[in-house]
Amino acid sequence: MARMRRGTRAPRIVMRTTAFLLAALLMTSCGPSEPLNVVGIQTGKSLNSDHSVGIHAASFHPSDTMYVSVLSVGRGAGTITVTWTFGGRAIQTLKRKVSYNGQAATDFRFEAADGFPIGDYTIEVNVDGKTIETRRVKVE
Repeated sequence: MARMRRGTRAPRIVMRTTAFLLAALLMTSCGPSEPLNVVGIQTGKSLNSDHSVGIHAASFHPSDTMYVSVLSVGRGAGTITVTWTFGGRAIQTLKRKVSYNGQAATDFRFEAADGFPIGDYTIEVNVDGKTIETRRVKVE
C-alpha cells in the first residue's frame, strides 16, 4: 500500500473541497436575502389556520381581541413591527423577524385584560423600519 508523503497535494485538495462544500451549504440554508414583499394587511376578530384573518373587522367591542395579519408573497425576509396607538400614544408594539420562501401570513394579536377603552385606534405596520400601511379601527 502506498504511503502519502508529507506535503502532497491530496490533503489540501480534500480540505479545500470540504471548505467549499461547507460554505455552499451554509449559504443555501441561511434563508432568503431578498426584502419581504408585503401585499396586504388584514384586521379582524379571529384567525384562520394559515394565520390570515378569519373575521375581518374595523370595529371592535372592548372585550374583543384585535388581530392583524401581514400578507406577503415570494421569497423574502424582514422584521415586521406592528404598533397600536390610542389617544396619540403607542400602547402596544410587537415585532417579529420573519423569513419566507413563498406566500405567507404573519399574525399579531392585541388584547386588553380589562377591556379596551372606547375610541379610535391606529394600527401602523412597518417592515424593516419602513411604514407599509396605517389602519384606523374603532372600539365601540
